[in-house]
Amino acid sequence: MLNTDKFVVGLIKKGYTHLCVVPCSFAKNLINASINYKDKLEYLPCASEAVACSVAAGLKMSGKKPIVIVQSSGLTNMGSCITSLLNPYEILFPIIVSWRTYTEGDSEIQHRHLSTKLPNLIEAYGYKSIILNKSEIDVAISQIDSCSDHKFICLLEEDTFSEVSLNEENKLNLSKFQKRSKYLEILNKSFNQTDELIIGTTGNTAREMYHHMPSTNNFYMAGNMGGALSIGLGAAKAGKKVTVCGGDAEFVMHLGGITTSGRYKNLKLSYIIFDNESNKSTGGQNSYQDHLDYLEIAKASGISYLFEINTIDEFKNYLKKTRDIKEISVARVKCSYDTMSPRPSKKTIIDSKNIFSP
Repeated sequence: MLNTDKFVVGLIKKGYTHLCVVPCSFAKNLINASINYKDKLEYLPCASEAVACSVAAGLKMSGKKPIVIVQSSGLTNMGSCITSLLNPYEILFPIIVSWRTYTEGDSEIQHRHLSTKLPNLIEAYGYKSIILNKSEIDVAISQIDSCSDHKFICLLEEDTFSEVSLNEENKLNLSKFQKRSKYLEILNKSFNQTDELIIGTTGNTAREMYHHMPSTNNFYMAGNMGGALSIGLGAAKAGKKVTVCGGDAEFVMHLGGITTSGRYKNLKLSYIIFDNESNKSTGGQNSYQDHLDYLEIAKASGISYLFEINTIDEFKNYLKKTRDIKEISVARVKCSYDTMSPRPSKKTIIDSKNIFSP
């Protein structure tokens, strides 16, 4: 295992300037260390992997030394950027991709395919894969350097980096807000005897729905981050009544979901953005999106029914107001952390698609 702080100091000494990141739990400690060293190595969280790749390209062409960090499933989001930007323009910079393994019953099902096919995908992009050394910092940094001159992508295995906690000034304090699970329990009571479809975005949201909403028609979306609203739009266009449980980081990954949804009227579709200001599933780092006004974005996209929610009572009133509305609505719910919930079984996740059946 690499000493994370020493590794980050080594990167700084080598002149690396930015980490363009879509967080992954495998890289949690590296991300935390870079945030702690933010004055010397800028942590640059990105809405999607394609954004991270493009930002890094701009930095590299402008004389900076960026590194991109994403997870294996996110590498697919970078495909077009790699093949139509990096390759033809011959732009090279280090790319670190977590190599998510898959064990039945102990892994997210979205990682199953790439757990064995990731090197093949990298080869299809015109790159070679190398596994980041887990025991020698000098060797690992040398591997990072090699990616600046050769078409290599570094694969990050689990437990490569030692534990690093965020410095106190970099930690979030959401203690004044209610936990998301409490809002989910209210949804369970409100929709337990209805035909409403509840779609949960990937990560902790879907996991918590499984544990706190046992009586509703739930779809547990594993993977496909940013796609929950678009799935809901498709179901609503097919005549279903739909509530989508999303999140702040999920909201920005594919903003085309909200801009496309705003085009349509007379749909029973509610989009709840649970905003805990963090990437909870990948270590709880700040999502650094306090510059955004989610409801104004929704309004500009054509959504008329908008709700700002900070308390349980406001949430209950919101559900009453939208019960009979046959229009798309968007609610931003400020909430705090929940403890990590165990994931549903693979069978439960896959069988949840049956809620869409006519």
